[in-house]
Amino acid sequence: MPGSLAVYAGLFGIAFAAATVFPLQSEAALVALLLAGGHPVWLLVAVASVGNVLGSVLNWVLGRGIERYRDRPWFPASPAALERAQGWYRRWGHWSLMFSWAPFVGDPLTVVAGVLREPLPRFLLMVTLAKTGRYVTLALLTLAW
Repeated sequence: MPGSLAVYAGLFGIAFAAATVFPLQSEAALVALLLAGGHPVWLLVAVASVGNVLGSVLNWVLGRGIERYRDRPWFPASPAALERAQGWYRRWGHWSLMFSWAPFVGDPLTVVAGVLREPLPRFLLMVTLAKTGRYVTLALLTLAW
């Protein structure tokens, strides 16, 4: 059982960090664990989803105070990525958060949601649907293959 806890904690940490500034691939970690077997699929998907959503919440919080942190080297989005994400967000509103899982634009979108004061409950709903949907799809494709 302690080994299982380490697996879940590791997956959570990778998924959390992957939603922030760190260039990690939570999808690769999930697929590796799915292929290795020995852990319930639903639990792996749930742990990855919770970690990734909470990482996005950190981005949302940073977005709320963007002016204080924008120039920090650890800030989760480049100026160009933020500009692109703001354009998407202004055009599509909270629906753009359905792309919060996407490479390059997803993390900046979650920062922009904080900047533009997206209400946290709606933010959580949209990001949870998007990110969990991605992991469920990935798990289904991995297991079918």
